[in-house]
Amino acid sequence: MHYSGFKVIKEALTGHRGWGPAWRDATPKAQYDYVIIGGGGHGLATAYYLAKEFKQARIAVLEKGWIGGGNVGRNTTIIRSNYLLDGNEPFYEFSLKLWEGLEQDLNYNAMVSQRGILNLIHSDAQRDAFIRRGNAMILNGADAELLSTAQIVERYPFLNVNNARFPIKGGLAQHRGGTVRHDAVAWGYARAADRRGVDIIQNCEVTGFRIENGTCKGVETSRGFIGAGKVASCVAGSSSRLMEKAGMRLPIESHVLQA
Repeated sequence: MHYSGFKVIKEALTGHRGWGPAWRDATPKAQYDYVIIGGGGHGLATAYYLAKEFKQARIAVLEKGWIGGGNVGRNTTIIRSNYLLDGNEPFYEFSLKLWEGLEQDLNYNAMVSQRGILNLIHSDAQRDAFIRRGNAMILNGADAELLSTAQIVERYPFLNVNNARFPIKGGLAQHRGGTVRHDAVAWGYARAADRRGVDIIQNCEVTGFRIENGTCKGVETSRGFIGAGKVASCVAGSSSRLMEKAGMRLPIESHVLQA
């Protein structure tokens, strides 16, 4: 099904009887070329680009809960590429360019809104740091604009620039930055990956790995063993706990946070 304004109008006039599931409720197969653990943004994007850009088939995404219900559903809404270090900035600028064309690529409304991002300057030292960051952004091909206090007052008159504790002395703006709804990103990737043949298997928790002579042959799950040529872990904050099941100790620790 292709989403469009015409489709929305048609369904509104016909009682919304033509909408189907966004993706299949796939039954696990015995063997895949790629098994991706984690049905969040990273796992689903990995599956989608493996199928789209690298023409790979026989791919499964295993999610212990439901799509959009994990960390991706609680993620920050901000998208940006206003970083300082040369190792970071090109990566995030490439990412921002993906965001700019994501909805057209996936044919899905992920609520991408490039309303811009403004980091305020409250001290002279912070101004120096943001000047460096803005220059680094421009050198790496990103957009950046250093704003004076007067320019900020003109654009955002509701801000109290003379706040005694946090006076506003300027700001660094990236007008291509903005916001996105991350659970919708997961749904969009899931739908697009499914259309390319990826099996998305929800309520399927990985409980262990079958490793023979140093080679991972597949994963043990709450829905039985699933063989795999390659296994990818895309489970965010659960990475250390999952990899412990494979006998690997990662140099990170997982902590439960409430933001």
